[in-house]
Amino acid sequence: MIVSGPTTGGTVTEPHPAIHLTADPGDAAELREGGSVHFIGTATVLLRIAGFTLLTDPNFLHQGEHAKLGYGLRSRRLTEPSMSIEELPALDAIVLSHHHGDHFDDRAAEDLRKDVPIITTRHAATKLRRQGFRDVRPLETWQCQELRRGGWTLRLTSLPARHGPQPVAALLPEVMGTMLDLTRGGDLRYRIYVSGDTLLHDRLEEVPRRFPDVDLGLFHLGGTRVLGVLVTMDAAQGVRAIRLVDPDLAIPVHYDDYTVFRSGLDEFRAAVQDDGLADKVRYLDRGEEYRFGLRDELRAEGS
Repeated sequence: MIVSGPTTGGTVTEPHPAIHLTADPGDAAELREGGSVHFIGTATVLLRIAGFTLLTDPNFLHQGEHAKLGYGLRSRRLTEPSMSIEELPALDAIVLSHHHGDHFDDRAAEDLRKDVPIITTRHAATKLRRQGFRDVRPLETWQCQELRRGGWTLRLTSLPARHGPQPVAALLPEVMGTMLDLTRGGDLRYRIYVSGDTLLHDRLEEVPRRFPDVDLGLFHLGGTRVLGVLVTMDAAQGVRAIRLVDPDLAIPVHYDDYTVFRSGLDEFRAAVQDDGLADKVRYLDRGEEYRFGLRDELRAEGS
């Protein structure tokens, strides 16, 4: 199926049918006209918006346990997630940037519902199917997946991401960023950018051209180093990425949970302050929630 892009006038492809959801679950109905971001830890965020409930990059290992990073490499978790899988509300979908052990761990593979829709990359889809997940929806870059409920549509578009410099990138799993566009009656009511585990690279410049006016950005930081090679944004790259995508508000995630993370939150705070971005960044502790309202009708019509 080919559909018009929400603000670009271009086209995006939908390789999978839209997910049609029933009436709001009771604990999501209160956020029908707004939304919230609950930071669980690492890149794991519980996102609720206009009655939709999504989870990003489920990582529920406990402090002291080890995430599998591939090629026999492991990293010890330094923090505790703010909730367990058993404490999650009913999920409409999972957004998985890539299949690494600090983004989809053995506990997630064992305990998450096997019928939950998972929007992800081709590489991750292959692994997920082997783990028994039945509704896996891989996307190529710029392809999208729609969720629909009660007159609202949430469109998720796969964005370019690069999990390391060449030639190291060829040894790492395929990764994607995601843009989430909430619409009602054709009007854009909220736009969320999720970077995924990426470095700053040339293809990211296309993101703000296709998707201007981002309301909220979730940026994966940490300056992760594997065998000495930088594979996620450090503080300096994170600041440049915020400048590039230009969300109204940015929330850093994925910054201090594992031993391979080498650029912590204090370093990022200092870089943000030095660059004059302090009023555009909101910091969440694990277990803390940020609530937001949707664009009003007047702004939506002018988007």
